[in-house]
Amino acid sequence: MAPRLRIGSRPSRLALAQAQIVNDAIQRIAPGLTCEIVAIKTTGDKLTTPSLAAVGGKGLFVRELEQALAAGRIDIAVHSMKDMPARLAAGFRLIAIPQREDTADVLLTGGPGLLDLPRGARLGTSSLRRRFESARIRPDLDYQPLRGNIDTRLAKLRAGEFDAIILAAAGLNRLGQSDLPTRHPLPEEDFIPAGGQGSLAIEATSDNLAGGSAEFERAVAAMEDLHARIEVSAERAFLAEIGASCASPIGVRATAEGGRLAIRALLFSLDGTRSMTDSLGVPMGSDVANAEKAGTELARRMLAHGAAELIGDGK
Repeated sequence: MAPRLRIGSRPSRLALAQAQIVNDAIQRIAPGLTCEIVAIKTTGDKLTTPSLAAVGGKGLFVRELEQALAAGRIDIAVHSMKDMPARLAAGFRLIAIPQREDTADVLLTGGPGLLDLPRGARLGTSSLRRRFESARIRPDLDYQPLRGNIDTRLAKLRAGEFDAIILAAAGLNRLGQSDLPTRHPLPEEDFIPAGGQGSLAIEATSDNLAGGSAEFERAVAAMEDLHARIEVSAERAFLAEIGASCASPIGVRATAEGGRLAIRALLFSLDGTRSMTDSLGVPMGSDVANAEKAGTELARRMLAHGAAELIGDGK
């Protein structure tokens, strides 16, 4: 029997759509290879608590997939990059970061945009970052926790449980939603996204070829987009150096264009009453190490101005 590349994925509709994107790309790169998508339910998928931070954070969406990689039950795992810990666990690597999708957040409503929502309107999001970024513009709204997959969240909006919700544009685009409520892109100057937002992470173990085959390894690695790798590497280096926890409300966005890498970060105290923002720009080049250095430099600069005390204290 011809070897198969087993692609691990969470079982949600979005996660499976993302795994299918990877599957299709590999088929285009190497039509003779055979792939199989293996759905694995993670701890994060099983929980219904409104706050992931209270029970372990976004790593709950990664752990079981990494266990399956280590056990050899799958050959690669496809994640949303923003769900990945800033530092990978020992024994794993990001074999490829494909071309990045839209990084923006999107407000979905029955019609009005953020500025036009009535006072006291119920806005659903379980992201402290999104809540605090919104509250800087509309402190009069009623912010409510919102968990569940995209379909569940949209159903709650349509049922009238919320007047508006905030989702990532990338997920909506990858699902090809055509029957959405009114969609209002939120400007990145006010809504700096989560680190890695809009990117996929293709993870493999450090000590084995993907699928045990050099041909599979080359096919997966060919999905690499250097532009996305540079941006994401800067963002992840920032998050790793700043020492953020899964509960920390932090946005960080690196943009590589015109021969320069610009990175901007916004972080809040845990109660949202204080914030700090900073940015820097450096010549881009094509060296991932330089991108990581830029992210680390920005984090150290913010730490020197009290970032650690701010993100570690809600007072």
